[in-house]
Amino acid sequence: MKWNDLEQEHCSVARTVSVIGDRWMLLVLRDCFLGVRRFDEFQQRLKISRPMLADRLGKLVEVGVLKRVAYQEAPARYEYRLTSKGIELHPIIMAIVHWGDVHMSGKAGRPLLHRHTGCGHLFDPVVVCSECGEEIHAKDVTVEKGPGA
Repeated sequence: MKWNDLEQEHCSVARTVSVIGDRWMLLVLRDCFLGVRRFDEFQQRLKISRPMLADRLGKLVEVGVLKRVAYQEAPARYEYRLTSKGIELHPIIMAIVHWGDVHMSGKAGRPLLHRHTGCGHLFDPVVVCSECGEEIHAKDVTVEKGPGA
């Protein structure tokens, strides 16, 4: 399977990986969720080359995860903001954060804590059934062919 062919695969994981599957994409998205919006801010935080960053931001705009919004006219400068499609990646990023917190943080502990603004409590992300609200674990799931199979 070739990297450029992933978006054509008959698998939702492969198609998603075609968008967010490299380390720079995930780190750009992480920073988006932390409020970073401007090219220079991304570059400063990530220490990524300008061409590489431009490529990754361009791809995220192309697939509709980010939108480019002008914030200055002369010279033209843009911010990159999450679209609704991009915001829907939040549970994926939170799941990756949680895995890293549990398995990669070491003795120092978590680098960031997440607080739910609704109730004020610190939380860990969990997956729940959209129908009954029960927490879901890998052993609780079976797979069936869907209409797009």
